[in-house]
Amino acid sequence: MDKKRISFELLLLFSVFVIATCGLIYELVAGALASYLLGDSVKQFSFIIGVYLFSMGVGSYLAKFIHKDLLNKFVEIEILVGVIGGISSVVLFFLFNTVHHFEPVLYLFVFLTGCLVGLEIPLLMNILKDKVAFKDLVSNVFAFDYIGALLASILFPLVLIPSLGIIRTPLFFGLINISIAIFLSFYLERELKHPITLKIKSIFAFLSLLILFIFSDRLLAFSEEKMYGENIIYANNSPYQRIVLTRNNQDFRLYLNNNLQFSSADEYRYHEALVHPAMSMAKNISNVLVLGGGDGFAVREILKYKDVKHITLVDLDGEMTNFFRDNETMKRLNLNSFSSPKVEVINKDAYIWVKENKKKYDVIIIDFPDPSNYSLGKLYSLQFYKELEKITTNDTKIVVQTTSPYFAPKSFWCIDKTINQIFPFTTAYHSYVPSFGEWGFCLASFQPIDNEVVRKLPNLKFYDYNFKQMSYFSKDMKADNLEVNRLDNQILVRYFDEEWGKVQ
Repeated sequence: MDKKRISFELLLLFSVFVIATCGLIYELVAGALASYLLGDSVKQFSFIIGVYLFSMGVGSYLAKFIHKDLLNKFVEIEILVGVIGGISSVVLFFLFNTVHHFEPVLYLFVFLTGCLVGLEIPLLMNILKDKVAFKDLVSNVFAFDYIGALLASILFPLVLIPSLGIIRTPLFFGLINISIAIFLSFYLERELKHPITLKIKSIFAFLSLLILFIFSDRLLAFSEEKMYGENIIYANNSPYQRIVLTRNNQDFRLYLNNNLQFSSADEYRYHEALVHPAMSMAKNISNVLVLGGGDGFAVREILKYKDVKHITLVDLDGEMTNFFRDNETMKRLNLNSFSSPKVEVINKDAYIWVKENKKKYDVIIIDFPDPSNYSLGKLYSLQFYKELEKITTNDTKIVVQTTSPYFAPKSFWCIDKTINQIFPFTTAYHSYVPSFGEWGFCLASFQPIDNEVVRKLPNLKFYDYNFKQMSYFSKDMKADNLEVNRLDNQILVRYFDEEWGKVQ
């Protein structure tokens, strides 16, 4: 009898461990999904953690009203947690482009999951209170709870998202939740009321989630095709982002975390405007540094200059650079630029790499994604440009993509103002790219930018060396009274979120 009691206690304590692990996984998935679909990861994670903890409190409070059939209620809640948490990503992906108010649905899922998880812990403690001394009960329950949370927080970024992705991860843990319910339904059959009903419910829920898990790739492809409205020819989860390539006739489009990066129909306009003003004005172009630009298009343009001896490209995501190095279609678009003996590709965080690097460069091309979150915002900060200064010479020309001066003028001029704190001579300019609209750049140097063309390439498709025309801004593309973007304020991310939020 004692052995049976001990095994019963251990089983329920193990359930606490599973509850904590699965519950935190559902919370992390919701945060990752929100930042993927809505942007601004810090805000989304902050809101979701707050709602989740609040809902756990609500669940814990409601648990005091449950007095009868505690074990039955616990098993039923375990099934519900598995189902609601498990299907959360699938449902949210499908609803993203079909409902006008997506965020309330997202937070409803977070609230329901948190509330159910909050119910489970007090129920378990009530079930075990007559079998375990109070001090042992509290310490054991919370110990298993915190260990489960730690395991989830480690596994999520390192194993689960890279291996299973954002759709399969919650489904997998939903299956684990329901497996516990199935086991309890059989193992504690004599102590449960209506065990057959619980067995049927838990097995049906398990099979339903298993079917969704098996067909999750097709479900994701269908939901993304609906989201993008285009034929998806490549999709992959890297450790850092969701990479999706679509095709519409001969137009290829790359999306990173749901944000358009280029359209093959007009990317030449963007990349010629990004690269050739700096390359044509620089005194020397022997050693060129590209930060970002993992698609190889900026490198393609730089390689058109015979005087270039070495190009160093630093991009965080190895999945991205490998795809554009190995895929035949992408190699055709970037003219196989990553296979050039002049090109060295380094997969590392650009901020850390610049801080550690000692080599000086003649031209620096910075093609980072827009500052839609704080991890990207640091790459547009005053501190980053201070580090960048150390790898420049007095004659180095630097160009930075600076988002749209039309849709986001405060963001655009904030970047320009921040760069100007370190590099005394800056010239903002812009170009029209049909896929994006008006898009902006900032050219910076320690020497005056006099628009003198030192070298000129024939047969460019777009750039005609009329730089002065590109540096003219109409009234609706200007903004003033802006703060400098520092690591400790990240004002740029707030500007960006405010301005692009209105567009979307």
